[in-house]
Amino acid sequence: MKNIVIAAGYATRLGELTKNFPKPLLKIGQSTILGRMLDDIDKIPDIDEHIVITNHKFAPIFEEWKEGLHYTKPITIVDDGTETNDTRLGAVCDLLFAMEKLNVNDDMLVVAADNLLFFSFQEFVDFAKQKGTSCIMCHEQPEVEKLQRTGVVELDADMKVLGMEEKPQVPKSHWAVPPFYIYVKKDLDLIRHSVENGCGKDAPGNLAHFMVENTEVHAWKMSAGRFDIGSLDTYYEAVEKFGK
Repeated sequence: MKNIVIAAGYATRLGELTKNFPKPLLKIGQSTILGRMLDDIDKIPDIDEHIVITNHKFAPIFEEWKEGLHYTKPITIVDDGTETNDTRLGAVCDLLFAMEKLNVNDDMLVVAADNLLFFSFQEFVDFAKQKGTSCIMCHEQPEVEKLQRTGVVELDADMKVLGMEEKPQVPKSHWAVPPFYIYVKKDLDLIRHSVENGCGKDAPGNLAHFMVENTEVHAWKMSAGRFDIGSLDTYYEAVEKFGK
């Protein structure tokens, strides 16, 4: 299984802090946002490589960061060639770019690089192996306003995804979907042709929505919380709460 980290955005909402520096490598205590995630994922026996897809502007910074690490699985940095927020490929196209460039033909754990997590991805991998299908994560979100800003899924009693909507004005459930996914090998051809078949390009949830409509997908209920770092305020809050 490949761990593919989507890290090609420009984090414009963090202003000067990320004008010339990638958000995933911002410090949280003695580590970084991405480092804390890889500390967990690297321990999963199924994972045999970390692939970080970034942009041309930040690729040298990721390469320098990589040199000081000592994970058990190799890290490959992929440069998508873009240099500005206006020319970015979008998360789905970045995933397709990395898959093609590295000829990826394995199960994939696909993660966004701007969250702190309070559970292990091992649980998610075990769930996907049990189900034998591509999988997404979900958590209960009681606030309708927050559901209107994310992906929302309907589930059956076996946690099979019956439907998914992106940012629905009238959510059909309280199951929100964070940006972490497992796509199994048998679904890779579907992914490779997703954009040409109408899948949105920008958000990773666009691909999850496309997959729900075209193959069997299950949802793993997160066993603990996460902290999404999407703004300057939330970054400084994360440093204060979790960086000591």
